[in-house]
This record gives sequence, structure tokens and C-alpha cells, in this order.
Amino acid sequence: MLDKIDLENILFLDIETVPGCSSFDELEEELKEMWLRKAEFLKKEEGQSNRDIYSRAGIFAEFGKIVCISCGYFYFSKGERKFRLKSFASHNETELLEDFSILLKQHFNKPQHLLCAHNGKEFDFPYIVRRMIINNIDVPAIMDIVMKKPWEVQHLDTMELWKFGDYKNYTPLNLLAYVLEIESPKDDIDGSMVHWVYWQEKDLERITTYCSKDVITIAQIILRYKKLNLLQQEEIIKL
Repeated sequence: MLDKIDLENILFLDIETVPGCSSFDELEEELKEMWLRKAEFLKKEEGQSNRDIYSRAGIFAEFGKIVCISCGYFYFSKGERKFRLKSFASHNETELLEDFSILLKQHFNKPQHLLCAHNGKEFDFPYIVRRMIINNIDVPAIMDIVMKKPWEVQHLDTMELWKFGDYKNYTPLNLLAYVLEIESPKDDIDGSMVHWVYWQEKDLERITTYCSKDVITIAQIILRYKKLNLLQQEEIIKL
């Protein structure tokens, strides 16, 4: 499986997003009305208000923002395998996205290069592109899928690969890691806690650590798909 794909051509990534404001009350009046309409279907419990579920606004690129993009890539030197891990984390989303864009344009700009994420085609990749457009940043070629044929899109998705054509099931990253006997990345926080950790605890470093662990797990899944040995801690280099 994936035998024809060279590991050194893949950039593994994960993003963490939060609502654009710390609370519903901080939204501009016009945006409040738009959120109330957008979030109507998110209500799960009787009596739960749209204000109550504003913590989930981060899943929408129109109401959220990216606070961390972690990425990693393999390289081989003198017969040794290494995995370089780098995170772009900032309260300034424009700065974060510009730095990430530079990485893509300078180092992942060839036809053989691929981006890989878990549920990336449904979330990470389109979210990044939408926020780049909102922040008036040129979209790197590897992320621009407009007018491309399906086989020309340079994106891998570990969840899509796991489906093998079965579109009725969603497999979260921690479940897939478990069944493939990979160490779980969810040993501290999970996605539902990122809003709180960012806006209440102001702990961007904790979010970055969580995000980078997901990237390692995604890389491990690809190694399992390719029937290769899993990464060891000494092979991981944090930049």
C-alpha cells in the first residue's frame, strides 16, 4: 500500500483552530446574527442556546482562526531515517499563515510533493486555504485545487485511505492509532478543549504540543500503511 509514494515527498500536518473571539458577546453585532443562523443545527440538547455552543465556532473558517499549524517530514542521511517536526504557532494568524506559506513555496513546490493530514480533505486543507484568502495571502500551488483533476490534487488523507471507498464512516485519529497499535496522541487534551486552553488558560504552548503529537501520529499511520517500522523518539527532531 502506497508503495510508489516516497516518504521524503510528504509534508505531514495538523492544525488547531479556535473561535475568533473568546465569547459570543465579543462578536460584532452583524456577525452575531450570522452566527445564530449558522450555528442553529449544532444544538444537540433541548434548551441549549447558540451562545452556549459558541465554543465550537472554531470549526468554521468564517468564525474561527488558526492558532497552530504543526508539520513534519522525513529525510534520510547516511542510511539513517529522521523526522523533522516544526510548528507555526501565534496569536497573529496572518503571521502564522505567511510563515507556513513560505515553507510550502520554498520546499514543497514540486509535482511529486504531497500534503498529508487526517480528515485533511474535509477540514485542514480547505480551512487553511479559506483563512489564507481571508488574510489576503496568496495560496501556494500545492494547496490550490481549483480546476485540478482529482488525480492532480497533491493531498493525502489518512482517514480517506482507511475508508477504502466506504463513505459512511468517520474514524477519529485516536481510534485509528489504537487499532494500528500506535501510541495515542490524546494524552493531555483533545480538540474539544482547545478553545478553553487558548482563550481561558492562554496556553498556546500546550496547544502546540498537542498539535505536534497529532502530526507524529499521522506519520506513524502512513508508516503502518507502508508496512515500515514506526518512528522512535530518537528519530524525531524538533526545529
